[in-house]
Amino acid sequence: MKKIMTFLLLATIVSSAKAQLQPFNGLDMNLGNLSRLSSAQTRSISPENFTGGKGKGGMADPKDHSKRNVANAGPTARDLGMGWKVNPYIFINPGETITIGEIDGSGAIQHIWMTPTGNWNFSIIRFYWDDETTPSVESPVGPFFGMAWGEYAPLNSLAMTVNPGSAFNSYWKMPFRKTCKITMQNLDDKAMSLYYQIDYVLTDVPNDEAYFHAQYRRSNSQPGSLYSIIDGVRGQGQYVGTFLGVGVRNNGWWGEGEIKFFMDGDKDFATIVGTGTEDYFCGSYNFENKKTRQYETFSTPYAGFHQVIKPDGLYQAQQRFGMYRWHVLDPIRFSKDLKVTIQDLGWRSGGRYLPQHSDLISVAYWYQREPHGAFPKLPGKDELEVN
Repeated sequence: MKKIMTFLLLATIVSSAKAQLQPFNGLDMNLGNLSRLSSAQTRSISPENFTGGKGKGGMADPKDHSKRNVANAGPTARDLGMGWKVNPYIFINPGETITIGEIDGSGAIQHIWMTPTGNWNFSIIRFYWDDETTPSVESPVGPFFGMAWGEYAPLNSLAMTVNPGSAFNSYWKMPFRKTCKITMQNLDDKAMSLYYQIDYVLTDVPNDEAYFHAQYRRSNSQPGSLYSIIDGVRGQGQYVGTFLGVGVRNNGWWGEGEIKFFMDGDKDFATIVGTGTEDYFCGSYNFENKKTRQYETFSTPYAGFHQVIKPDGLYQAQQRFGMYRWHVLDPIRFSKDLKVTIQDLGWRSGGRYLPQHSDLISVAYWYQREPHGAFPKLPGKDELEVN
């Protein structure tokens, strides 16, 4: 018996050692493997290097006014010359769509930083993987980064951060095998400026890596008190996050609704059913500080209730909230299909539930194999506007 146990222990150690020595492709970075060498190539796209090409950054000439070079900060850098912050941002005209990043080859986006001006609900960000004709990510840029109401609020999590004064950061890993294209569309009637940086790695992508997806929805296109965060997802994948903005239209507590995950053939009854809105977003009892009798914001690695907008006694008459839940350590895996709903539910007199008609804005985040199902048509400008 001792010999058998010793053999099994040695086999386990050898197996573990082999696993540690597997080639590292540079896609998964954490404190445990930061010291491991890799043949992956790090690249970055910004207005100072539109292609991400090696040794091609900071080449704009402030004295060259031809169309070959963009020098939006040329007058500011006129005394310093090339290499001195000549083109750190771009302009996007009204109604214009600009490709802000295009990559050929295999690899993964590892970080995105941007600070868009203008109306965050009128700036539409889209991601296309491997020559897709329809986007895998489509959302107004504000809600995509957890800012649904056009106002800044600090958000400090592993997958997303929003820092002063309007610095949007995504750390979602986004693999691609042939191409990647990212666009920004300006629906506003005014031009916007955009500082941005897309940090990525060129490397082989294993067969079991799925594609990142994100989809925006709003309740003004969904009648009733049962709100679909996502549906029509087909194929194998895992659901990894929810952002939800709630604009309350009644008095009293608004967050009694249960979230439900229908997966792999579920019809009338879901496999996963939560116990209430604040519970799903990892809070409790109304997100209320019992001493102050006020909502208490929090922002943690995996969940947060990060935004509370209070009425100002004049034109800002409604309460609005923002919250997120990232399934980083607990991804919700599905093999055939997925639908996620949440009840828009509060309290009414007599200790009864109140079906509500809140202004709900959501972004769902998930990974899946391609092809993905058709997204609903993005709402028009009037439906995207927060008022």
